[in-house]
Amino acid sequence: MGRDKATLKHPDLGTTMVEYTVGVLGSRCAPVFVIAAPGQALPELQAEVLRDEVRGVGPLLATGRGLRAAAAAGLERAFVSAVDMPFLTADVIDELTEYRGVDIVLPWDGRDHYLAGIYRTDLADHIEALVAAGERSMRALAETVVTQRVVLPAGPSLANVNSPADLQQIAH
Repeated sequence: MGRDKATLKHPDLGTTMVEYTVGVLGSRCAPVFVIAAPGQALPELQAEVLRDEVRGVGPLLATGRGLRAAAAAGLERAFVSAVDMPFLTADVIDELTEYRGVDIVLPWDGRDHYLAGIYRTDLADHIEALVAAGERSMRALAETVVTQRVVLPAGPSLANVNSPADLQQIAH
């Protein structure tokens, strides 16, 4: 993207991408935790902001940190989301909550959406071990635990943006 995705303006609303995501998650999840880079500027959010200690280490370490915070809040499962899905809906969360008895529940629409899934919070220790072993990918986690993939129709709710062109295309 060439810039921070969290503070991009949402294509349809007067909010930032992180504000939109926190709003969607807050409609179904409490508390909401946002993992931010050290020094990353964020708008005021209805969420607890946790800061990464190191910039640029990828989503696996951040996911572990968020899951640890959710476990400390007494939760057994948590929805893990990126901020780059401008049309994520609470319907996605609702669909995935139906599946229990597994470590991870991921939406699948031809590909895994690791950053739009439900994770058991006690996976934080497993993630820590993976990171200590040099792993950085969410795939490494999903391949080493019991993962349920739920087929969802392709559509804008799971589309993510990785470039300004993606953002323009998805907005139209």
